[in-house]
Amino acid sequence: MTRGDEVVREESQRLRPTRWLERHALAVLGVVTAATLLVVFYYPVLTVFADAVRVEEGISFEVFHEILTDPFYFGALAPLLEGDFGRVSEVAAEQPLGLFGFTAFQALLSTIASVLLGLPGAYVLSRYEFPGRRTLRSLTILPFVLPSIMVAIGFVAFFGSRGPLNDLLGLVGLGPVNLLFTLEAIVVAHAFYNAPLVARVTTAAWESVDARMVETARSLGASPWRAFRDVLVPQLLPAILTGALLTFIFTFMSFPIVLALGGFRLATVEVWVFSLVRDLDYAEAATLAVAETVVSLVLTYAYLRYEARQTGSSRATNPPPRKRPLPANLSPLAALERAGVLVYALVVAVVFVGPIATMVAESLTGPQGFTLQYYEFLVQRQVEGASFQTKPGVAVRNSLAFGVATLLVALPMGVTVAVLTTRGGRWARLADTAAMAPFAVSGVVVGLGMLRGLVFGVELFGHRVQVTGPVAIVAAHAVAAYPFVVRNVAPLLGGVDRSVVESARALGATRVRALLDVELPLIASGVAAGAAFAFAISIGEFDSTVILATGSSSYTMPVAVERYIGNRTLGPATAMGTVLLAVTSLSFVVVDRLGGRWEA
Repeated sequence: MTRGDEVVREESQRLRPTRWLERHALAVLGVVTAATLLVVFYYPVLTVFADAVRVEEGISFEVFHEILTDPFYFGALAPLLEGDFGRVSEVAAEQPLGLFGFTAFQALLSTIASVLLGLPGAYVLSRYEFPGRRTLRSLTILPFVLPSIMVAIGFVAFFGSRGPLNDLLGLVGLGPVNLLFTLEAIVVAHAFYNAPLVARVTTAAWESVDARMVETARSLGASPWRAFRDVLVPQLLPAILTGALLTFIFTFMSFPIVLALGGFRLATVEVWVFSLVRDLDYAEAATLAVAETVVSLVLTYAYLRYEARQTGSSRATNPPPRKRPLPANLSPLAALERAGVLVYALVVAVVFVGPIATMVAESLTGPQGFTLQYYEFLVQRQVEGASFQTKPGVAVRNSLAFGVATLLVALPMGVTVAVLTTRGGRWARLADTAAMAPFAVSGVVVGLGMLRGLVFGVELFGHRVQVTGPVAIVAAHAVAAYPFVVRNVAPLLGGVDRSVVESARALGATRVRALLDVELPLIASGVAAGAAFAFAISIGEFDSTVILATGSSSYTMPVAVERYIGNRTLGPATAMGTVLLAVTSLSFVVVDRLGGRWEA
């Protein structure tokens, strides 16, 4: 053997591990992702669920039976589940809905409000071209990722008895209204969160409508209304239903908004679980969490099946409707259209801009008028505060660090799940449902499960394994964020022409190389959008963080806001909320606009 042959053989042996890893990289990532989910999601959730059936003597389903047959929880359905049909009318007259029924009812009202508020926004964004449209489109999803505790402050300040809304009503001679601690306040706050989601999903569908079909209908004599009803609506309906189903899932599991604006008098299942946990009644809390999660899992599975059918039946359409400037002439139709846009802008100002602007104004307003004393308080707390006190700088630093760490964990997880479920064959649907389970489980349950399991420690092969502090928080954030990466990447990945990937494979590229060099560049906008969600959701995550950050220095900006409220100092809370708003808005818009560089 010549010296050259030896060099070639040594080089081949040196590269063998690299080549093996490249050939099996997707499988390795899939195993790592599955193991991560088992450790930081399924195990904590099962830990909570075990409390529902664990008793001193062993296992018992008595608590399940008590809850299912209690009218407080299931209303008129409880006697039916118990088999006592004679009590149905009596219970229906006294307590028709029960806790679960009321939770579904407020979610239904919130979904209707979100759709009604989101569709006009989709109409404006998809039909008109105007300065700042791209920035406005980026901001449409911002309320969806804003921390709920911050939004609650804004709604309390804006809709309270002494808020700007009543000041405006007083100017026109209308009496004061107080929407706080009412069902209306909860519905409006949920619409604040979810209407932008409906608008964004519907805008994407509206912009992909085949304009030639509408033009053909008009050329055949159809009126604008007939063309809209028979041609456009059927193409938009799947996106509208997708947004509505997602909204129902999110509002069914709503916690901070209901707690802040409805209290225990208008409690949902999630709020009642929190109340039971606070009272250390883990068995009943876990049982409720199981029932809630079953409902949410069913809804999530229905959403995934519906999305899969729509993706499978979708087709590329060209060209999309051309956007036009806002009408400037004075024809009756144009005047009516402009009036409609202005009315919608007024509603948006009240529902979206009002609460956030009021929170910012409250942070700059004291008893004597304009003041910076609340921001000075934050600076003083940062510079002179004791180590056990909540420092704003620490909260900002932690939030940004956790956001970056969550992005680095959630993005590979989400892309891996999207690839495996999109190209995974007959088991893909089952795997997709299992991977999307975090959609259907609240942050309160995940945080509580991690606290009672991983944070307290688990005995493993004679050693106590613990996951605490920042690691636990990043893990909880990643679990909450990666499904949004999947939902942004998977539909685009499913639309990539497989022949392009097969051509790359035929030329010698491994599966992971084809993914990195061919597929991901084609869907870069979806990857960037998923990254924006992952980062912003981490910054704003409150439910699990408030549990895991208790008694530690790993608190984030939302937790800092809650702690300042707990100290009955609303001024510093609004100042901290304003800082949180600025960081969240800037980070989300920057990442989303970077993703827009790859949009077609």
